[in-house]
Amino acid sequence: MSALLAKTLKSSTLKRALIFIAVFGAIVVVLFSFVHGSTVSYVRSRTDEMIMSEVVILKGAYARGGRDALIGVIAKRIDDEHFNDSVYLLADASFSPIAGNLATWPSGLRERNGLGDFSSEDQTRDAVNRRPMRASVDTLEDGTRLLVGKDIETLDQFVFSIRLALGLSISLLFVIAGAVSISVARRTVGRIESINAASRAIMQTGLDRRIPLRGTHDEWDELAGNLNSMLSRIEALMGEVKQFSDNVAHDLRTPLARMRGRLEKAWYDRQLDDKTVISDTIADLDDVLVMFSSLLRISQIEAHDQTAAFRAIDLGEIVREVVELFDAAAEENGVSLDANGDCGVMINGDRDLLFDALSNLVDNSIKHGRKGGRVSLAVTANDGGATVCVSDDGPGIPVEERQHVFKRFYRLEQSRATSGYGLGLSLVAAVARLHGATIEMLDKCPGLEFRLCFPKVVLSETRDTAE
Repeated sequence: MSALLAKTLKSSTLKRALIFIAVFGAIVVVLFSFVHGSTVSYVRSRTDEMIMSEVVILKGAYARGGRDALIGVIAKRIDDEHFNDSVYLLADASFSPIAGNLATWPSGLRERNGLGDFSSEDQTRDAVNRRPMRASVDTLEDGTRLLVGKDIETLDQFVFSIRLALGLSISLLFVIAGAVSISVARRTVGRIESINAASRAIMQTGLDRRIPLRGTHDEWDELAGNLNSMLSRIEALMGEVKQFSDNVAHDLRTPLARMRGRLEKAWYDRQLDDKTVISDTIADLDDVLVMFSSLLRISQIEAHDQTAAFRAIDLGEIVREVVELFDAAAEENGVSLDANGDCGVMINGDRDLLFDALSNLVDNSIKHGRKGGRVSLAVTANDGGATVCVSDDGPGIPVEERQHVFKRFYRLEQSRATSGYGLGLSLVAAVARLHGATIEMLDKCPGLEFRLCFPKVVLSETRDTAE
C-alpha cells in the first residue's frame, strides 16, 4: 500500500490533475471575488440611496420652516421605531449638538462633507458600543451641520457571511477536488500497476498468462480485454510460426534429401546419365523455388498496400479466363468444368491477384474433388457487391478442419505424401483480405462450395492509356 501511495503521489495523472485544480481554483476565486464585490457594492449603494433620501427630506423641511422645522422632523424620526437603525445630529458651527440621537459629532467627519463611515460609541436608543455607521454630512445655509446616517452593522455581518461562505466553499472545493484527484490517480495507478505486473509475469513465464479483469466493464476492463485478445492472437501466431517452421523444414528436407542422394549416387556411380541427374535436380529446385515464390507473394500481399493498383474489373471475364486455363487439366482428370453467370459484374480490385486466387480454388477443386466429378464457377451481383462461388462434388473438408486450411503449409493429409505445399488457400485468404472480401465454406452434400463475397464499393475510374 505504501509503495502504491508513493507511485500515486509521483504519477503524472495526479500532477496533471493538481495543475487543473489550481487553474480551476484560480478561476473560481476570481469568479467568487467578483460575486462578492458586486454584492457588497449593491448593498452599500442601496444604503447610500436610503441615506440620501433622508437627507433630501430633512433639507426640504429646513427649506420650508427653517431650523425649528428641521428639529421637529428629526425628533419625529427619532421617536419613530421604523428609524431605529438611523442616526441624526444637528450641530452648530462648533459641532455642539443641537438635536439628534448622537451625543457627540464624530471626529472623523468634522472636516468633510458628503458620505463617510464612522463608529458610534454612544447611541441614545440601544447604547451599543462601537457600532459601524455610514452617514452623510451637509452644511446648511445658517452654518449648522447636519449628519444623517444608518447603522451598517447588519451590512457588515452580511458581508462577513458572504466572505465566510465563499471562503468555506473554495476550501471545500479544493479539499474535494484534491481527494477526488488522489482517488482517481490511485485507481489509475493501481490498474496500470496490475497490468504491468501481469505483463512482467507474461514476459517471464510465457504467453499463457492473462491480465485479470475486475468485472467493472469500464475502460480499464476494456483495455485489459483488448490486451488479452492481443495476447491470444500473439500466442496463436507463435503457434502458427512454430507449425510453419516445422512444415517448411519437412517440405524442404524431402527435395533436398532427394537432390543430395541423387548427386551422391551420381558421384559414386559413373554409369548414370548426367542429363537425367541434372534434370531431376532442377525439377526439385524448381519446386523449392515455387514454394518460396508463393511465400513471398503472400507476404507482399499482407505487408504492403497494393490497393493503388486497383481498377474497375469484370469478375465474369476473370472467371471465364480461369475456366479456359484449367479446361485441359480438368479434362485430363475426367472432371467437368463449367462457369455460370454473365459478364459485367464489376468490382474494384487487382486483376492479377484475383486471377491467382480463383485459379488456386479451381486447382484445389480439380485435385481434391471426386474423380470424374464436376467443378462449377458462378458469378452473381448483389446489392452493389459481387459473389464468386467455386464448388465441387468431392469429399469436402471436415468442419473441424475448416478454420485451419487457410494457414500456411496446412494440409489435411498430415503425412504430406501428395504434391503441394499447403499455400494455395493461404494466398486466397490474403487476396480476400486485401479486397475486403469474406470467405465462406458451405456443404453441398456431397461436395464443398467456396464463396467469395465482395463488398459494395465505388468503382474507381480507369486510367486513360495510349494502348
